[in-house]
Amino acid sequence: MSAPNPHARRLIRVWLTAAIMLAAALLMVLRAVNLQITEADFLQGQGEARFLRQVAIPTVRGNILDRNGEPLAVSTPVESVWAHPGELLQAADRLPELAELLETPVDALERRLTQRATREFVWLRRRINPDLAEEVRQLAIPGVFFQREYRRFYPTGEVTAQVLGVTNIDDVGQEGLELAYNAWLQGEPGAKRVIKDRLGRVVQNVELVRDARPGRDLQLTLDRRLQYLAFRELKAGVLEFGASSGTVVVLDVTSGEILAMVNFPSYNPNASMRAVGENMRNRALTDVIEPGSVIKPFAVAAAMEAGLAYPEMLIDTSPGTMRVSGHTIRDIRNFGPLTVEGVLARSSNVGMVQLVLSMDARHLWGLYSRLGFGTVTGTGFPGESAGVLRDFERWRKLEQATLSYGYGLSVTPLQLVRAMAAIADDGRLRQPTFILGSENPVVSVMDPALARDVNRMLEASTLEGSTGTRARVAAYRVAGKTGTTRKIGAGGYESRYVSSFAGFAPASRPQLAAVVVINEPSNGVFFGGAVAAPVFSRVMEAALRLFSIPPDDIDLLMAASGERP
Repeated sequence: MSAPNPHARRLIRVWLTAAIMLAAALLMVLRAVNLQITEADFLQGQGEARFLRQVAIPTVRGNILDRNGEPLAVSTPVESVWAHPGELLQAADRLPELAELLETPVDALERRLTQRATREFVWLRRRINPDLAEEVRQLAIPGVFFQREYRRFYPTGEVTAQVLGVTNIDDVGQEGLELAYNAWLQGEPGAKRVIKDRLGRVVQNVELVRDARPGRDLQLTLDRRLQYLAFRELKAGVLEFGASSGTVVVLDVTSGEILAMVNFPSYNPNASMRAVGENMRNRALTDVIEPGSVIKPFAVAAAMEAGLAYPEMLIDTSPGTMRVSGHTIRDIRNFGPLTVEGVLARSSNVGMVQLVLSMDARHLWGLYSRLGFGTVTGTGFPGESAGVLRDFERWRKLEQATLSYGYGLSVTPLQLVRAMAAIADDGRLRQPTFILGSENPVVSVMDPALARDVNRMLEASTLEGSTGTRARVAAYRVAGKTGTTRKIGAGGYESRYVSSFAGFAPASRPQLAAVVVINEPSNGVFFGGAVAAPVFSRVMEAALRLFSIPPDDIDLLMAASGERP
């Protein structure tokens, strides 16, 4: 059999090659149809999974403002640095430059990235200042990116620190009003879908998933000017007497609005390393004291309400001591016969005990309870203490006696000023509030005529010969009461004191009430009339001036300022 000729062999090879190429082309067409039609949805999803991302749209936290619209807490935009660990590790030779700018050890940075090499996101440093952000950006290191965030800033610093509180790194309230009203202030971040390239850069905005909802502003009743002045005077008083701490609260008598609330020592909420522990506490609401003689006006009111006393009634306090259940009650000296008004003015413990023991325990407890002692004031402030007022059925005779001059119960400074404001406002008690414009219904807790009688006696307690003379304000009539309390320790009452003064002005038409508490003065002076009353005088004078409250004696005021009427 003869072999095929060369021409036939070439023709077979041509057709075979053509068939193979045709088959390959057909397979490619079929594959293309399969990819474009049959598997299109799957492949589209796989592509988007690699490049389509949902990213958050940051939102700004609401501002906190004072009663006049001045900022107390604001959020400012800042940039944070993050990295794609895998991409950044591919440029490991650039890590020393980055670590130097971020003030991070190189080995620590490399270890952090290595441990998270399988992730696509890791924070390097958050909320850096703009200059540093620009320096990092100029390095143009692969795998390093930026994200806009917001940082909380407190223009008033330590002056309002314990009231406002702070937020954490994610701008969530952690203390104070920032925590109490976090839901109102925080808002809600938005979300959008974007397409990113392999370097993590956004190349296309695909769709908006959810609009960002910014936080709402919160306007407080605080007056920033008065807050500064009260803090300055409190700090001066604490330092002058070598005290461990102090608190001042100023309240609007007719509305219950808290106009100022300061504590010292304080802390700087803008510092990167914030204070911890006791300096963060808002002592005006969280700390309790035995009020001492500041409670006496309320005990006198209870005796008068029960029909057992009146301002001119005489009480013999001789010889300046008395025995109750085996214990000796003492005055600082023998005052002899005193009127009820004189008992308050001279702060006689013996006179007060005689008044209180003449009444039923239920009645004293009833008035103290109506004035808000033993219950929270209702401000909504985190960690507010209710204080302690034991049920009258558990009182012994000695306890009833000591309750007349401020031992055996505990109160917060805010509870004290609230009760004093009720006396100033004809027996009307209001819930203290931090929020401007909030509803604040009035509760009548005392007969108006009785409240006015106590008002007059409290004014007498600031006149010459009384304990509160240093609380007076030029050209204004001031009413109030001093308090000096020994602190209790593990072995009983110690030689450590709390000095206080609570009062209001003008006594003729009360508008402002305030309380000053100085804790543990250490330079040998500890009476409330010497330590707390002068601070009250300076703070009240500033408040009366700031709120343009007319004086009782305009001629005296103008004479003091060198002006003619």
